[in-house]
Amino acid sequence: MSRREVRDSAFKLVFEQLLRNDPVEELYEIAEEIEEITVDDAVKALVEGSIAHAEEIDSIISQYSTKRGLSRIPKVNRAVLRIAFFEILHDDGTPMNAAINEAVQLAQTYAAEEDVAFVNGILGAYARANSEQEA
Repeated sequence: MSRREVRDSAFKLVFEQLLRNDPVEELYEIAEEIEEITVDDAVKALVEGSIAHAEEIDSIISQYSTKRGLSRIPKVNRAVLRIAFFEILHDDGTPMNAAINEAVQLAQTYAAEEDVAFVNGILGAYARANSEQEA
């Protein structure tokens, strides 16, 4: 699987977990039964990392979402952002710009048109603030 396919499968599982709040193992079983979502070790690592760090990531999302509280952010956007921030913060093999670009691609595929700008805005604000701190 390509890295993009891994993210796509991980997105679907993280989104489903946000909707249903089922244990992740149950989501893997359902995915295997319906055979629409590929679940391999790379997908599991991204899903489990995004879920394990959800509290930390949601705090960052809240910090950069100045006009909407976390509960008002559509779950599609939260799933995309959780994956992107997990990669930015905890995956040394993924450059920040790549994680942002891939998140925008996911949003373009699954989110409403206005939500693409929201996802890009949150990640862009984080990237700007982070690059200023490093400089």
